[in-house]
Amino acid sequence: MGPTSHELSQGRRHFQHGPIDIIAYAEGDPSSVAQAHEAAWQRFGQILPELVDELAELRKPVGGTVALKGPIAQSMWQACKDCLIDSDAGAFLTPMAAVAGSVAQDLSACYQTSGIRRAWVNNGGDIALHLTEDTAVSIGLFADLARLDQQQLKTGIQTDAVFKVQYGMGIAGVATSGWRGRSFSLGIADSVTVFAASASQADAAATMIANAVNVANARIVRQPANAVKDDSDLGQQLVTVSVPKLSQDEIYEALEAGLKKAHTLKQNGLICASVLSCQGWFASTEAARVQRISRGHDASKDS
Repeated sequence: MGPTSHELSQGRRHFQHGPIDIIAYAEGDPSSVAQAHEAAWQRFGQILPELVDELAELRKPVGGTVALKGPIAQSMWQACKDCLIDSDAGAFLTPMAAVAGSVAQDLSACYQTSGIRRAWVNNGGDIALHLTEDTAVSIGLFADLARLDQQQLKTGIQTDAVFKVQYGMGIAGVATSGWRGRSFSLGIADSVTVFAASASQADAAATMIANAVNVANARIVRQPANAVKDDSDLGQQLVTVSVPKLSQDEIYEALEAGLKKAHTLKQNGLICASVLSCQGWFASTEAARVQRISRGHDASKDS
């Protein structure tokens, strides 16, 4: 089935093609908004074929020099390469770790035109932002997919925190990774959300930090990625498929390991901030200690 486009309420468009599922929003001059949506739609139809053409290379571990040709594929590779700092020698990471954010980032360029006040492209929770002077956006954190139920879908989702991203912060990308998400993780984080200068960088960094949120516990169930999904780019890498209730000490240890990785990436200028969550506890590059989640907390000062 080919790409589809549907107009939604409040200036939004829904683009879908295979595994790529986009919600795009723009506000500003109506003519400019319409032109930007049309440009994004025209670009969207090219994306999946481009990625499929280089899929074999995109599933190989990052290393050496890039042999990729497409702009999105190159962004994926570069974002992942940047995250593999000296302490990550031997880490397994393929460009696919940044695919969702890189697709969102590529499409967001269609909205960076005169007449657009602000816009964002949301690709399954990985978001590319375009803000202009005096604009901002609020982004809700829903840390644990296990507690999402039909009642919340009907009455409204109760977020764990809300972050306000303002123009001038240097943040143009937000991405989330974790073992419960649609992609595999080597760690046990329910979620790791990263704020960065691009959605590509945020996506790659979220994957790296989520992989680092880990602890030794024989009750954690892990399976080879290609046994869970036969075409996984992770091959025989053990991915997390079930996490039991952990002790507070174990949660602390796992979050501290992830936080160490997040601080390193921040010190190297690769991310602006990160929030890590595991079984009702969270840690942040902007907070002094690991603490319980207080749902509905306005964390705008944390990012």
